[in-house]
Amino acid sequence: MARDKGRDKQGRQKGPKRDRRRLPRKVHIFTEGEVTEVEYIEHILRHGEPERADRRVEHRIENDTSESKYRKPLRMVKEAVDLLREVERRAAADGLDKEKDWNWPQVWVLFDRDDHPGILEARTMAQRAGVGIAYSHPCFELWRLLHYQNYTSTFGGACGSANDRLRQLPEFVKTYGKGVKRVSEPLSKQVKPDQVLGNGRYAAAKAHAKKINSEHGHGSHPNGWDPYTDVWEFVEKGLLLRGY
Repeated sequence: MARDKGRDKQGRQKGPKRDRRRLPRKVHIFTEGEVTEVEYIEHILRHGEPERADRRVEHRIENDTSESKYRKPLRMVKEAVDLLREVERRAAADGLDKEKDWNWPQVWVLFDRDDHPGILEARTMAQRAGVGIAYSHPCFELWRLLHYQNYTSTFGGACGSANDRLRQLPEFVKTYGKGVKRVSEPLSKQVKPDQVLGNGRYAAAKAHAKKINSEHGHGSHPNGWDPYTDVWEFVEKGLLLRGY
């Protein structure tokens, strides 16, 4: 039986327009880390407190199968810009309005300073295109550390120093199980729920981060923001969480 093209077209137009506000926000994410950031995101989305109960977020790690050599800030941002154009076209076809609808899709890139070249270029490109970025200096371990304590001294750009300090904390060590006395660097990459959830950890980490970030002058080069992290903006603006 031949399809009624007119009726089918009309149905496609009315459906998205009528139901578009019920669609979840789709958040597409590129991460520099292959394990840590991915597990962190999964934990907080599973146990976090949504900003509004009627607003859902669906996330997708876009580079989950990429090798480390392809997880560089500038490369990830370029891929994110291309993807943003694609998902925005798709959203418009579904009847979403970029200016009016809360669930307009977003693309985010989480990356560290480490010793990567092109940090400023990557940030500038992302901001101009509308891609969200969460930047940590020297690395994501600083954000994890701030869940336990305030830290304002420089790490000299060494991610290993931030990781070492994190692994020395007794509260952090015990999250890996009874009898664990020492956490190796590879093991520390695995994020345990108790490391971030509850006990006011998120509120403390956010407050610590905002304070250390305020020490860096407006317009200064992000290579010199040591320490710095704005992961909390990704949590709230991207994932629509109030806390966790």
